[in-house]
Amino acid sequence: MSEQIIQIENVSPLDLYGANNCHLEIIKGLFPKLKIIARGNYVKVIGDPEEIKTFVKRFDLLTIQIERFGKVTAKQIEEIMVNENGIHSDAVILSSDVLVHGPGGLQVKALTLNQKAMVSCIDENDMIFAIGPAGTGKTYTAVALAVRALKNRWVKRIILTRPAVEAGENLGFLPGDLKDKLDPYLQPLYDALRDMLPTQKLLAYIEDGTIEVAPLAFMRGRTLDNAFAILDEAQNATRSQMKMFLTRMGKSAKFIITGDITQIDLPYKQPSGLLQAMDVLQDVEGISFVFLDDKDVVRHQLVTRIIKAYRTKVENQNSGPETKEIINESNAKTNTP
Repeated sequence: MSEQIIQIENVSPLDLYGANNCHLEIIKGLFPKLKIIARGNYVKVIGDPEEIKTFVKRFDLLTIQIERFGKVTAKQIEEIMVNENGIHSDAVILSSDVLVHGPGGLQVKALTLNQKAMVSCIDENDMIFAIGPAGTGKTYTAVALAVRALKNRWVKRIILTRPAVEAGENLGFLPGDLKDKLDPYLQPLYDALRDMLPTQKLLAYIEDGTIEVAPLAFMRGRTLDNAFAILDEAQNATRSQMKMFLTRMGKSAKFIITGDITQIDLPYKQPSGLLQAMDVLQDVEGISFVFLDDKDVVRHQLVTRIIKAYRTKVENQNSGPETKEIINESNAKTNTP
């Protein structure tokens, strides 16, 4: 006989045990040879070592189910803990096209072909570039993929970053300290996270560093192991900043770089690092490029018309030759997994 104590993390014991311990009773019934004692955030299991090992493995999948979908049913408990023949199975939780289940039952999915291409590409590669105009859901999809990876325990933390380049404003005129000045600029990333994680859990993740939202300059000198990192608004990263970020990649990491090469806010004659990366890294194994367009716009229908109008009447007049050349090349390419 042996015993093991399991600490419950990242899920509510109430969600796990069920009302009046109804879920816990089901679990006990599925493992009659074990003595299972639940006390708050801890579960003590007593019995045969091999049986305990199997239980811990199944119990871990059960907590992942709750963390990922926010709930679990009696039927799902039986499917996860035991298969129909009563033999403990190593089958993974049933897959779903839903990337993340957010608060209030919100289901976050890839809605367009190119958003779905982002999902398949990051599953097959450790780094992808998602390039397209405003409203195509590239940042939102990237954040959803990062949260999915965290909930599934594929990574231990999420790093979200943007270059601190103002689109016509000056951060120096804003009140407060550096964090107060930068938080409004990083707000789109916070907004996406709030759709996908309960407020208290999001605050806890930010507090303990599991989720970090920071300006690109803060990435220098770091190595991002076991992390899902997203560089948003990458068109505003300089060439040196882009190379610096890409070389932060550590072991068991995933990187997504998103940007819109038609909205570069860098000072005049300051080359965009994203444009250079698109040229230099196009044929590097393990890196995939996904090009989104007006067909991927998921905002108001007017956004699609606005993008088309700017592309046909303004872009050709104001874009430099380097931008024009890469835009033409990207439109001619197919998305490669």
